[in-house]
Amino acid sequence: MTDNSFDEIDDFSEDDFAEEQNSELFEHYRFVADKGQGQIRVDKYLAMHIVGVSRNRIQQAAEANCILVNDTPVKSNYKIKPLDVISVVMNRPPRELEIVPENIPLDVVYEDEDLMVINKPPGLVVHPGFGNYQGTMVNAIAYRLKDSPEYDPKDPRLGIVHRIDKDTSGLILVAKNANAKTHLSAQFFNKTTKRQYVALVWGTINEDKGRIEGNIGRSLKDRMLMTVFPNGDYGKPAVTHFEILERLGYVTFIKCRLETGRTHQIRVHMKYIGHTLFNDERYGGNEILKGTNFAKYKQFVQNCFSICPRQALHAQTLGFIHPRTGEEMMFEAPLPDDINLLLEKWRGYIAHREL
Repeated sequence: MTDNSFDEIDDFSEDDFAEEQNSELFEHYRFVADKGQGQIRVDKYLAMHIVGVSRNRIQQAAEANCILVNDTPVKSNYKIKPLDVISVVMNRPPRELEIVPENIPLDVVYEDEDLMVINKPPGLVVHPGFGNYQGTMVNAIAYRLKDSPEYDPKDPRLGIVHRIDKDTSGLILVAKNANAKTHLSAQFFNKTTKRQYVALVWGTINEDKGRIEGNIGRSLKDRMLMTVFPNGDYGKPAVTHFEILERLGYVTFIKCRLETGRTHQIRVHMKYIGHTLFNDERYGGNEILKGTNFAKYKQFVQNCFSICPRQALHAQTLGFIHPRTGEEMMFEAPLPDDINLLLEKWRGYIAHREL
């Protein structure tokens, strides 16, 4: 997919649709159907893959010959086949996004001429996008590297190599030149990086360790959510390994190792096995999912939500091979204060309950 997810696609105007076949067209989105893709209407496929656009607008785009499959215009009832290339085109170029350097503090764990490792705080958006055009990590990096002749924040061959969610804290990797980006991205693609997260989840997990496997894709009911498709009909393969660190009564502190890097992977996989991340509002973890009906307990949990007002997830460990030296690099970010305080709160609750 082209990196234009910040376009307000649901604001298509009639002028954006090509009224003449000779109009110059600009590609705004591109998708390649998976090898195992089941047949599905192209309008439904695009509605699943593009956040912020209605199916009605996609159908209008198809009527205006702005939906292409393998470079040929199709109608909205076209059935997607494996490896089809689906494009959304308009007669205006994608909106240019100016990256304004902003003096936002960064916790830089490591830096050399090729790369940076940053410990991202919760609440900091990584990439500019719809509703977040400033105040992001990209803006902060542009400021830090504003005097570097090699770094252009708008050059897709440079910059952040992978993503973590806005409200997830922890380690993230930045490439400062094209060669570093190529080598580091290849390691993520080939699954040779070492990434470990820690999380607090609802419920008691009986086994000491486990493996979760199930395709992850955008929900067919709510495009803001990701979900597991256990039969592999939709989505992309995803594997998460988890291990218990501490059992704290109605919650469990775990570590997770990723084999793949799908959107919201840990959040979705843990919900799938019945252990939603603590205070994960998007996936229902901001409700009291385990425990008692006592008012005192309910107040305790609300206090915990206030202590850690986001999903309790931290990207703790990041390992990779340095693109220039070939050295194995390994970094670990300490637990942020909110998760530390949250764990202490639950330890205190359990100790008091056991008296």
